[in-house]
Amino acid sequence: MPSIKQNDQYPVALPDFCNLGVMLRILVLANLMGLAGALAQVSRLAEVLGEVQQISLILQPTLLLCLVSLCLLKKPLHRLSYPFGVGAVLGVAIGSVSAVYQLIVSRFFLVDGLGQLNRYWLLTLLASGVLLGYFNMRSRILSPAIGEARLQALQARIRPHFLFNSINAVMSLVRSEPQRAERALQDMADLFRVLMRENRELVRLEDEVNLSWQYLELETLRLGERLKIAWHIDKMPKDAMVPPLILQPILENAVYHGIEPASGAGEISVNIFHSRDQVQLVIKNPYLQEGSHHAGNKMAMQNIRERLSLHFDAEARLKCEVQGDYYLVHITMPYVKASKA
Repeated sequence: MPSIKQNDQYPVALPDFCNLGVMLRILVLANLMGLAGALAQVSRLAEVLGEVQQISLILQPTLLLCLVSLCLLKKPLHRLSYPFGVGAVLGVAIGSVSAVYQLIVSRFFLVDGLGQLNRYWLLTLLASGVLLGYFNMRSRILSPAIGEARLQALQARIRPHFLFNSINAVMSLVRSEPQRAERALQDMADLFRVLMRENRELVRLEDEVNLSWQYLELETLRLGERLKIAWHIDKMPKDAMVPPLILQPILENAVYHGIEPASGAGEISVNIFHSRDQVQLVIKNPYLQEGSHHAGNKMAMQNIRERLSLHFDAEARLKCEVQGDYYLVHITMPYVKASKA
């Protein structure tokens, strides 16, 4: 297994200012700092509301203007080195507060803006520095090295029983169906090549589906007619970029928890489609009420949920639920095209 690399080997980058999670964090943190500033300005709690209203008069439109500007400038900002990017972000923030101040304060309230505007500049630089420092620290804590460590922990659980079962299935074919056994060994080699690599970057959805198909072919060797797969991928965006190994662990759990314990045949349904700039993955497998061991799903689902958050923040969701006799996993991700990844 490759060694886990340290966080400092990953370049520091600006946050994705178009990401919903980033926007929400900026809004919440900036308003908390505004509230702290209001509390520091007053001597009595009764005066807090008035101070908050005065601060919000500048803060809220400045935040909205700044966020819109940073989202529109996303591509140029990410082409800059981190120090120049930070400087550009601070410049946008200063420009936003200046524009809002001149428009709202000077024109409508006729306040002499020189001294007070300098104060707003200072507060804006301070708040922007705190926010950029927060996102810098968060990116280091949630760096792909941490995601890789969690993924490798999951892979360590996957490999033993799957490898044992696959080898037994191939051995049973070596003499009776040598060509099929050879194809199975090739599928195993491809699957474990992916499992062993570092898996930090996004991959094409088409490649992820092909890998999952190879995995299910290996399981079919062992389970035969008991395992039925319904692929609904005619509307799948093949060029979408997704976290690696986002589908195969779910399918493995579907086989292990939904097909193996059943006495008869069972069907796993895989539905992948594109809707409103989002990629939807819906996987259904039989759910056994008695003797089911679905509690084992938790590790894989938590791992996938963390990696979705690592790559897409609040814009990705994973939902698991029981629907009658079926267990359903629904993943929603932003549609990131290969050319824009």
